[in-house]
Amino acid sequence: MAPIETTLIQLALTVLLLPLAGFVLLIFFGKRIRRQDLIETGLLFVALAISIYIMVQKVFFISAPQIDFTFRWLDLGGMIGRPGFTIDLGIAIDNIAAIMLVVVTLISALVHTFSLGYMQGDVRYSRYYAYLGLFSFSMLGIVLSNNLLLMYVFWELVGISSYLLIGHWYEKKSASDAGKKAFIVNRIGDFGFFIGIMIVFTQLHTFLFSGIFSGIAQGQLSGPLLTAAGILIFCGAVGKSAQFPLHVWLPDAMEGPTPVSALIHAATMVAAGVYLIARVFPMLTAEALTLIAYTGAITAFISATIAVTQNDIKKVLAYSTISQLGYMVMGLGVDAYSAGFFHLVTHAAFKAGLFLASGSVIYAMHHEQDMRQMGGLRKKMPITYWTFVIFSLSISGIPLTSGFLSKDSILAGALAYGLLSGNYLIPIIGYAVVFLTAMYMFRLIIMTFHGEPRDVHKFEHAKESPKVMTVPLIVLAMLSFFVFYSFNPLNPDKGWLLESVKKPESVVPSYQKYSWDFLHVQLVEKGAEQPGVTGGGDKTINTNPYEMELERIHYTGLELSLFLASLGILTAFLIYHWKKIDAEKLKQRVKPLYNFLYNKWYFDELYGATAVAGTLFLSKTFAWFDGNVIDGAVNGAASLTRVWSSFSGKFDHYIVDGLVNFSAWFTGLLGRGTRRVQTGRVQTYIIFALIGVIVIFYVFKQF
Repeated sequence: MAPIETTLIQLALTVLLLPLAGFVLLIFFGKRIRRQDLIETGLLFVALAISIYIMVQKVFFISAPQIDFTFRWLDLGGMIGRPGFTIDLGIAIDNIAAIMLVVVTLISALVHTFSLGYMQGDVRYSRYYAYLGLFSFSMLGIVLSNNLLLMYVFWELVGISSYLLIGHWYEKKSASDAGKKAFIVNRIGDFGFFIGIMIVFTQLHTFLFSGIFSGIAQGQLSGPLLTAAGILIFCGAVGKSAQFPLHVWLPDAMEGPTPVSALIHAATMVAAGVYLIARVFPMLTAEALTLIAYTGAITAFISATIAVTQNDIKKVLAYSTISQLGYMVMGLGVDAYSAGFFHLVTHAAFKAGLFLASGSVIYAMHHEQDMRQMGGLRKKMPITYWTFVIFSLSISGIPLTSGFLSKDSILAGALAYGLLSGNYLIPIIGYAVVFLTAMYMFRLIIMTFHGEPRDVHKFEHAKESPKVMTVPLIVLAMLSFFVFYSFNPLNPDKGWLLESVKKPESVVPSYQKYSWDFLHVQLVEKGAEQPGVTGGGDKTINTNPYEMELERIHYTGLELSLFLASLGILTAFLIYHWKKIDAEKLKQRVKPLYNFLYNKWYFDELYGATAVAGTLFLSKTFAWFDGNVIDGAVNGAASLTRVWSSFSGKFDHYIVDGLVNFSAWFTGLLGRGTRRVQTGRVQTYIIFALIGVIVIFYVFKQF
């Protein structure tokens, strides 16, 4: 390992441990430290500076695909006739890990800064910052892990730290219930994740990603079992990234502090699932990727339709997060690997900004979250308003924003995938969500910032948030423009991010790949090793049909996306600003549909009536069985034992002891009778002897 690579590994470990050091310091000595908040915040900014250095070095100056540090964690030597058992662990830095280090530390540092104003005076202030540090440590561990085992450990640490943060105000029943719901729902996905890890380990005997990919390439794991392993590992992402059908926990998690929503539900925890898919992407078969694509598309559509009807500002953003995560998952599933990861990075900035901006509004409105009680805040909060507009333009996919570049790349990939594979439903859903996203985001802006104030008292006391809260908004708004990712506002392909994040080579057998991947292999074998190289004739052959289709439909998809986004914004203004369409009358006309969407497709009720009720019924059944059958058998055995013991006691007392006592009494009786004839006198014995002789003589005489 080169000196610079060794240095980067050491710095990466430093970045990992800095938030943990802050957690340990605050959890044990927080109340003794005057400004405990500045300690954790300062450590995160140090970690951010180091992460930026690592990213610049890895992305721009180090040509090696990956810097890897691995050590032997467990070595159980083999016995006679049995192989040894070893487990290797470690960390690795490749381009996506280096970029994610910056994303996690940047959002975390800005959230820490925002919390200085938002959480000031909180009853558990030091504990709040300690838990933020624990969460940041856990998320950074997921990013740096080069193996599934260590990733799973940090995965569970993220789960427990998010549980603690969501339930920070645990005295509120809704907050404590939300924490439990998030924890339990994530355990369902994590259980599938664990089974997938075990399938991989039992077949390949390694947790290292490099070892797993090498074993699959050698044919040690293939066929349906490989597909099953990929899908089960994806279950972990379904839980963490709130994908259908495990998406129900994330909206409830809005009960936590708003900065927590920005940290966990925008850029980090929920992004862990997408990052997991990107990490194991080389082992995913075509069947697994197709399922992933449909899961992402369905998730994006369901959550977008729900967001249109919600009135809680944080709930709208929560369902928006689920929808955008669905976009990322869909992008990875349709083979648009770089686009999916690109959207993960851009989404981190504008969605964290949206949550923090909503926190600024809630702070100004004295913790009011219902948009129907807001309105007219544009004049009172200009910085919050304009940053909110920038974030909303970005998430809607309007040109000159980062969201336009990443979302357009995903949609182009989905359209190419649909045309090549015949799965037209996926791009149709993708483009429908473009319209819905623009509509519900500008509905939120209009109801919150435009028009007349609905709660005059709160409006009069509202004012712009302090600088410690607005500066993070400005930073994130700047990062929501295209120039930070590509100098071409319409095509990010030549930008530094997409240039540095290339789709990894698949290691699955050819017959389990997408058809265009298989065709690509065939064409390469015929001699067309590079796109645009002549393959055995005069005609130039592009060896990747997917790339060809992307190039062909790129601008068509771009125009369609822009049209639908503009239509969504226009629809929001027609209904909620200009009031050309009466929202209440429209609601009454489609009331069944509105109620269906407002009640979140009744997923909570469905799960309550099936999974929850079924679990409770099963629990009550087991409790009855335990109380009446198991305990009944135990109690019956005890009662039988008591009866038998009573009978045995009486038998012992009256029969056994009676016989023994009778024998003693009879012996005593005999003793008392014979004692009188045992006088010790010779004369008496002679008389008895004579009497005996006479009796015997008399008896024999009779015979």
